[in-house]
Amino acid sequence: MDRSFLQKLKLPATDRKVVVGMSGGVDSAVTAWLLKEAGFEVIGVILRTWEGGYGEDSRCCEIDAASETAAALGIPLHVQNCAEDFRYYVSGPFVEEYLSARTPNPCVECNRYVKWAWLTKTADILGAKYVATGHYATTLQLPNGRWTIRQAASAGKDQTYVLFRLTQAQLSRTLMPLGTFDKQEVRRLAEEAGIPVAHKKDSQEICFVAEGSSYAEYISEHAERDIPGPGSFVDEEGRVLGTHKGIIHYTVGQRKGLGLPLGYHAYVKEIRPKTNEVVISREEALYTGEIRCDHVNFMSIPDLLPGEEISSSVRIRYHHAGTPAVLRRSGEDEITVSFEQPVRAATPGQSAVFYDEQGCIIGGGRIL
Repeated sequence: MDRSFLQKLKLPATDRKVVVGMSGGVDSAVTAWLLKEAGFEVIGVILRTWEGGYGEDSRCCEIDAASETAAALGIPLHVQNCAEDFRYYVSGPFVEEYLSARTPNPCVECNRYVKWAWLTKTADILGAKYVATGHYATTLQLPNGRWTIRQAASAGKDQTYVLFRLTQAQLSRTLMPLGTFDKQEVRRLAEEAGIPVAHKKDSQEICFVAEGSSYAEYISEHAERDIPGPGSFVDEEGRVLGTHKGIIHYTVGQRKGLGLPLGYHAYVKEIRPKTNEVVISREEALYTGEIRCDHVNFMSIPDLLPGEEISSSVRIRYHHAGTPAVLRRSGEDEITVSFEQPVRAATPGQSAVFYDEQGCIIGGGRIL
């Protein structure tokens, strides 16, 4: 096998003991293999984050597949049960956010409070300085001493959007070898290395919502308070247009499943939990030139001071390419984002991630 691909890796020359987060998929498998080929002592760790009603594992912690991969690579595999933390930081807040008329991004919280928290804890126990994951992204330290994450070379696989809440301590210990590869290269390397999951399909859904189930079904099953029932569809002037089946079934920008014969394409513009109303509009009303964000986390800079402004490219959803914008602080835990061009369907609860001109994360927050 031609090992020229190792030249693409920018890895530390010392402290070559690393804990690799294994999922049972091809990306984490190739990550472990790349690090082993580069001379690291690799220890696999799989996090059991969730268990279904029939005992099945989530799509983020397929233990059998990870065990098979670890055996093929000749590395040890440790299983950590972090289901309690997962419920506290991820699946529980997911339900609460939907009940509060927000559309959450559970992967963002999971990465910081579960995956990296448990990987670094396990690394400490096992005497490893570094942790590694199969995310398509690259960590780097800037001249100002701050750590950040750069977008992947393959724009179609870039996963930086869900990583913006990682802390400086977590980033300083993190290796992401796949940032310079594309998916086709990763699958080819897996095949040539004899990794058994080389052609395993990627998971596209939220890991703890069972395949074939909807978000609303999951929320109905796991909610710890009353679920809002049917209410009114209203237009922007408050006129009643019909009856909706419950706010947990809707998100801003949604068009399908409304069941409103209005004679024009109708979209969800706003969800009002206090009055149990879903506001309907035409598509042009979904655009906005300004948003506010809380739960702010900065990477490449320590903070944004009052009166200071920063230009950036801002992504408001996972597959959003990014829109030029200016950031300014508007509260103790609030950033206002003013876009050069209006953006479509900025959804409360989703993440807004700020990038500089080199594709590095400045920071990000939760859309209000």
